[in-house]
Amino acid sequence: MKLEYPIRFEPILKERIWGGEKLTTVFNKGAKKSGIGESWELSDVDGDISTVTNGPLEGKTLKELIQTFKGKLVGERVFKTFGTNFPILIKYIDAKTPLSIQVHPSNELAKIRHNSFGKNEMWYIMEAEKDAELIVGFSKELTQESYKSKLDEGKILEVLNAETISKGDTFYIPTGRVHAIGAGVVLAEIQQTSDVTYRIYDYKRVDAKTGKERELHTELALDAIDYKLHDSYKTSYSLKENESSKLVHSPYFKTNIIHLNGGITKDYSSLDSFVIYMCVEGNAEIICDDVTYQLNLGQTILLPAVINKVELLGNDTKLLEVYL
Repeated sequence: MKLEYPIRFEPILKERIWGGEKLTTVFNKGAKKSGIGESWELSDVDGDISTVTNGPLEGKTLKELIQTFKGKLVGERVFKTFGTNFPILIKYIDAKTPLSIQVHPSNELAKIRHNSFGKNEMWYIMEAEKDAELIVGFSKELTQESYKSKLDEGKILEVLNAETISKGDTFYIPTGRVHAIGAGVVLAEIQQTSDVTYRIYDYKRVDAKTGKERELHTELALDAIDYKLHDSYKTSYSLKENESSKLVHSPYFKTNIIHLNGGITKDYSSLDSFVIYMCVEGNAEIICDDVTYQLNLGQTILLPAVINKVELLGNDTKLLEVYL
């Protein structure tokens, strides 16, 4: 089986209480229902493993690819660390109404409690309605006791840091940082492969299936939260045309942004990792071995580690470039 080509996967669409219609109407995800909040573009989460939709590997799952091709797919260094587990989960998110206030446990806590990775993640804002906000961290330093008091009094929103956002804003959300996506936001999310979330506040919303308020994870969250006040929560970056500009480089993933105006050649021969492209603005063409692959707004594609060079073409296009 041939591996040396850019691989597409079938999006896994998730209905959410806060989801909207933009993943279908703007990003052409083909959902037959409304309220789609997430499109899982590349996933190795149990029960939600991505399936290839193009080329000679069509119909194979991401897990099958790793088991067959090992380091040739993900990189020898990556395979040595993670084995047959793909380390990154890639999503697009459409929040028509606010998400719950939540926090993710560290690798250590997640391993003990859930036999899972933790969930360090980042957001890149693709669309934001006027005055749209995110909640990231606290607006004042707290202790576990003062946090619990605010929560019990129903005043937790008073001590959360709200950030008014615009297109192109980027945030890194390490484990322990309270956060929530506000209404009127579409974003790209890159995270560790984990689906462990502790919900700490949810505006008293009722689950349509149960008729009850959605479950909170108050006690689990207490020793998972970082209560410190940080100087800044937004990631600053410099955007240069036809170059890979650094966004977030963490121990769990590295993400750059490429602002394409014309064409560039990317050489990954020394990287020893897979590369993921997410098209967050405009449309691009990826040329690999003289074959052209179209990448449209809201689409994602995986370059196996054995691919050393590709040419990227675009006109005022922005791609997220993700690797380990």
